[in-house]
Order: sequence, then structure tokens, then C-alpha cells
Amino acid sequence: MPESEAQLPEIDRLIHEPARLAILTVLSSCSSADFVFLQRITNLSKGNLSVQLTKLEDAGLIGSRKEIVHRKMRTSLQLTSRGTHEMKRYWETLDRIRSARFGPA
Repeated sequence: MPESEAQLPEIDRLIHEPARLAILTVLSSCSSADFVFLQRITNLSKGNLSVQLTKLEDAGLIGSRKEIVHRKMRTSLQLTSRGTHEMKRYWETLDRIRSARFGPA
């Protein structure tokens, strides 16, 4: 088997980190989610969630919108088109890894 065939496909480490993967998976399943919902469903602290959201937004994978609702600031987050594309690529890569055959059959 040639060496290139024996290697696993490269996984996007930005997405693969557990907290960011959880956030992106949630956002993949809805049109948008607010900060409090994401915090509850991912069980991340406010600080950790905020740091991870900043990394994802800086990478262009998510977008955010802030608005005042009942005198409180609400942050809504959603996947960008790039985020949708990158998540699709991420799951396709995992599928290729899962279906790869290494070593003797």
C-alpha cells in the first residue's frame, strides 16, 4: 500500500475540539441559538463558551447578532455559509476515516 493511502485524512482541529464541535453541532441543527441556550445545552461555563465563540467567529464559521430584549442584551448566533460548508467537510472527513481500511483485510 503506498504511504499516502496509509495516512488518515487531516481533521480540522479548529472544529474537532470538543467544545467547539458541540457548539457547531448545535448551530447546525437550528437557524440560530442564543448564548444562554448554547451554554445550557453544551454545559460550558460563560467564560469558556465566550472564548470558543470568539474563536469560531474570528474563523468566519459563525456570526452573531446582539439585540436588547426586555432591557437585557441577547446574543444570537448562527452558522455562516462558510461554517455550513466546513461542517459538511468535517463530517465527510470523519466518514472517510470511519470507512478507511488499514492493514490486512
